[in-house]
Amino acid sequence: MAKADLLKAYRAKRNFSITSEPSGAGSSKKTNEKALSFVVQKHWATRLHYDFRLELDGTMKSWAVPKGPSFDPNDKRMAVHVEDHPISYNSFEGEIPAGQYGAGKVIIWDRGTWIPLEDPRKGYRDGKLKFELRGHKLKGDWALVRMRTREEEKQEAWLLIKEKDEHVRSSSEYSVVDEMPESVATLEPPERQKSPELGSTGPATARPAPRKKKTALPENAVEADLPHALRPQLATLVDGPPNDSAGWIYEIKFDGYRMLTRVDSGAIRLFTRNGHDWSHKLPHLVEAVKQMKLKPGWLDGEIVVLNEKGIPDFQALQNAFDSDRTQDIIYYLFDVLFYDGYDFRSTPLIERRRLLQAIFETPQPEQIRISDIFDVPPGDIIESACRLGLEGVIGKRKTSVYVARRSSEWIKLKCKQRQEFVIGGYTDPKGSRTGIGSLLLGVYDEDKNLQYAGNVGAGFSDKTLRELKAKLDKVAAARCPFVKESGIDKKAHWVEPVLVAEVSFGEWTRDDHIRHSVFHGLRSDKKAESIIREKPVHISAEKAARTVSISSSVKVTNPDRVIDASTGFKKIDLIRYYSLIAPLMLEHLEGRPVSLVRAPDGISGQLFFQKHWEKENMPAVNQLDPVLDPEHEPLLEIATAEGLVSAAQMNVIEFHTWNATKNAIGKPDRMTFDLDPGEGVNWPLIQQSAQLVCVFLKELGLKSFLKTSGGKGLHVVVPIRRLRDWDTVKGFSQAIVQHLAETIPERFVAKSGPRNRVGKIFIDYLRNGFGATTVSAWSVRARPGLGVSVPLAWEELDSIGSAARWSALNIHERLDKGNDPWSDYEATKQSIVPAMKTLGFKPDNAQGR
Repeated sequence: MAKADLLKAYRAKRNFSITSEPSGAGSSKKTNEKALSFVVQKHWATRLHYDFRLELDGTMKSWAVPKGPSFDPNDKRMAVHVEDHPISYNSFEGEIPAGQYGAGKVIIWDRGTWIPLEDPRKGYRDGKLKFELRGHKLKGDWALVRMRTREEEKQEAWLLIKEKDEHVRSSSEYSVVDEMPESVATLEPPERQKSPELGSTGPATARPAPRKKKTALPENAVEADLPHALRPQLATLVDGPPNDSAGWIYEIKFDGYRMLTRVDSGAIRLFTRNGHDWSHKLPHLVEAVKQMKLKPGWLDGEIVVLNEKGIPDFQALQNAFDSDRTQDIIYYLFDVLFYDGYDFRSTPLIERRRLLQAIFETPQPEQIRISDIFDVPPGDIIESACRLGLEGVIGKRKTSVYVARRSSEWIKLKCKQRQEFVIGGYTDPKGSRTGIGSLLLGVYDEDKNLQYAGNVGAGFSDKTLRELKAKLDKVAAARCPFVKESGIDKKAHWVEPVLVAEVSFGEWTRDDHIRHSVFHGLRSDKKAESIIREKPVHISAEKAARTVSISSSVKVTNPDRVIDASTGFKKIDLIRYYSLIAPLMLEHLEGRPVSLVRAPDGISGQLFFQKHWEKENMPAVNQLDPVLDPEHEPLLEIATAEGLVSAAQMNVIEFHTWNATKNAIGKPDRMTFDLDPGEGVNWPLIQQSAQLVCVFLKELGLKSFLKTSGGKGLHVVVPIRRLRDWDTVKGFSQAIVQHLAETIPERFVAKSGPRNRVGKIFIDYLRNGFGATTVSAWSVRARPGLGVSVPLAWEELDSIGSAARWSALNIHERLDKGNDPWSDYEATKQSIVPAMKTLGFKPDNAQGR
């Protein structure tokens, strides 16, 4: 009866015929028999928050924590006490339907067991509850403290506070909600330990001693649970070794498949670089790793097949998988990322290597080997590798941390040119040859078009020719997949561009075709759409040494400098924001010149707009070719997460992009319309106006995309084919705005200036001129509140309350949507010629040029 009363409020708020949340009916559990459970559920309701729940007396005592937990004792996080939930709610993860209480997405962000440090019933009753957490993410001692509540307040306000212990970490160094945002639902439960028995009186006094850090570990090793998945660090192709060779080590570049290993309580799983589980394909390696009796961890390496000379043979590796005879595959390990309860990714490479070598101090199975390192002049090791017939070498900076992306801290130097190509077709065999004559190869350009790159007709055995022909027949296509057919045999057979070939070659011609090519095998570990032309870069010692790494220990100068006094937002918060948002934002920055808004003294101080390269050195912010804007210093580009963080370190708040990309700077690939409201224009009027613009563009045959500005207005973006110059595109956009202003003069104006737009909206077409920019999606705005420009689906427009709905402070509420509203943006290639004809616009009528 007591339990039913405790869940009465919970059940009264929910319709269990609609929501999949558990009703809690019929569940029972005696808390003094098993460990007490806790769960933290990340909940995208009206506002993102974290539901913190502790099991006590047969239910889950629950608090809503808007900002989520923090390991910094100085962060006293608000926790609103809400109704008890059933214990069965601990396993709930899914979508609460619209119209139901708490509608929105729910994931299990953390879970485990909790141990009361004092009498939990008394603490809960008196408003001071102290406990230890043992979860995947949350560990150590914590406290929930009730604040004084006014009579008119319906819900109690508590504070969730981290107690001081060995798990404490400064918020300027680490944010657990940012660094570990994912669900733990698929992970094995943390080790469950029995709680002290809860009697009716008296505190729970005993608990096992917490695990202490081992003295032999590097100081920057972080205690952590095993992540469910990992992405590997990738190397950058360079044109020569760095000058500071003393700071680097070198390894053989294996001619094989990248493979990561996860070891957890005896369960061994092998993953490719794309996250595919190949354990079932490599049973002998799974058994070999099991024989090593490793502690839980993640290791990185490469699998190969060696020829009679002991040299990796890629085609032999491919044949091993094709014939299901994988017993000759060798696994070379070269890095350890997690081990025995610690995360070593922020540990310098040379320290991680020492840990790996310690694992191999005892004899290990023949199939598992350690990749040797060579601390010698790079010229010597490259010469030796090439003489032996190896593919090349990998250089790694000794002090580098491990990052899950391509990095200039790891470099590759090849003996000859070699890379992957997409197969788009083939020619017929000649003479006595069977199967195929040659493969027609391509690479994707920055616009995701498949460009023809030549053919390969050497390197095939009779067996390979037969097997390739069978695979090509299965993906036959009626149309040529290449964007241009020039130079291709007219009798060629086309295939869907899904197969990837590894090819070595002598050189690239002026027509961007390869010569003297040799086939080495198919690659099943790489996606065809990711294949681009590899271009070696030059790496200098200064640039490599100063590259910012994004990890759990990002360090910046003046991290506590306040950027926005209205919110208390600090520089470290901005760094963390751009670190978090980088994967989403880089899709909008890719290949585009960028302008920067810098705020050295915060947003209340003087702001500086920077379009060109200046004296300040921002590592990983690229200088573009001066020919793009010959009368000025080089334009800027940000192509990596390092570049975003580097710019933020130099006090950049806003990032603005051109309407064209660097590879075709003279022809825009989009039009942008900025709806800028004048004085007296309310938000509903802005929403209606954006819809009118959308409808008119549809009448012209143009599909448009929407985003908030992060300020007062909205941006309507029209992707277009790169067929017309800047003057034409700008003139046409002006014609569109003038038509709207003439048709609906009470709503729109085509002239800027505050007097012209009182009570009206100026649609800014000037964004479409050469050198003009618009704030990028996911950029913070240098305004009080730090609004963020966020991509929207048109269907969402009516549901948001302002153009600054999302800010740097609450962006977590939008991350589950990400760039999905613009998912078909890249596929939308529109010519503006039919639309110009419909509107009666002729390029020679363009104004404002």
